[in-house]
Amino acid sequence: MRKVEQIEQQIRELSAGEFSELREWVLDQDWKAWDVKVESDARSGKLDTAIAEAEADYKAGRTRPL
Repeated sequence: MRKVEQIEQQIRELSAGEFSELREWVLDQDWKAWDVKVESDARSGKLDTAIAEAEADYKAGRTRPL
């Protein structure tokens, strides 16, 4: 049995409370990884074009409040 399959089986055996706690932990880890990726992309310049386009749209009045 693969490691992922073993983990999946263990997850199926969790109580509702334990599953909820695990879900929150996984989501927190995912958001942290996302933040690291966005920060890295911003530092490397990968977001410069998207930022420039958004600023141009804002200045041209092609945006609306959220």
